[in-house]
Amino acid sequence: MKYLLFPFRLIWRIWFYFLIIVSVLLMVPVLLVLLSDEKYYGTFWKLMRAWSFYLIYGMGFRLKIDKEQETDPDKSYVFIANHASLLDPWIMIAMNKNPLLFVGKKELVKLPIFGFFYKKAVVMVDRSDPKSRKEVYTRIKKRLDKGLSIAIFPEGLVPTEDVVLAPFTNGAFSLAIQYQMSIVTQVYYDAKRLFSWDFFKGGPGVFRNKQCTFIQTEGLTIEDKDHLKKKTFDIVYNELINDELYMKDTNRPNNEREFKSPL
Repeated sequence: MKYLLFPFRLIWRIWFYFLIIVSVLLMVPVLLVLLSDEKYYGTFWKLMRAWSFYLIYGMGFRLKIDKEQETDPDKSYVFIANHASLLDPWIMIAMNKNPLLFVGKKELVKLPIFGFFYKKAVVMVDRSDPKSRKEVYTRIKKRLDKGLSIAIFPEGLVPTEDVVLAPFTNGAFSLAIQYQMSIVTQVYYDAKRLFSWDFFKGGPGVFRNKQCTFIQTEGLTIEDKDHLKKKTFDIVYNELINDELYMKDTNRPNNEREFKSPL
């Protein structure tokens, strides 16, 4: 039966890229203006949120969001989430009214059209270069002074589908401690199952997402980084491992193939 669905799933995936290409081409004139000066970032963020809802609902998905705690629009935070789907960044954008500044891979600058806007909207880091990782702190500090929050997928990679949650890297937690920002932990239960890297898997449905109670960093020092990282990891891991649908998909047969996202 599943093989009969392959052509329909392929067409559905092609539809996703059609939505992206058409919308980006239509937004190019506006994006050129909004990304020409940092003072327009608030308006740019509103456009990105509208675009995120357009892509999510345009693919036949709905969002179900459970927030244990709401963010203060006048504060800066470090947002983190598990990363297992191409749609994860758009889910995070849709969930947050607070303007976020993503920390992303430098390699994506090479992508046609997308790369041009990407380098203007994202703080880029070459994860293989220690100097590049250090320079991120300087670039982020400038944007934090303008009231933005930081968004990082701390796994630092897209794990194979049989992995519940990959180990976290240090960056998000060093930033949170250095700037004494609370960590907003978000958990995405369904994105891997409904829209994974596998073109022949998934389909329309409901994305269940949870925003957990914030983790405070006030008074912490860099020596507390590993403890903070473990505490955050445990929150996400326990949420995922206790979710029946997520674990059923994670433990399904023949899911050991590695599908990595370009994002």
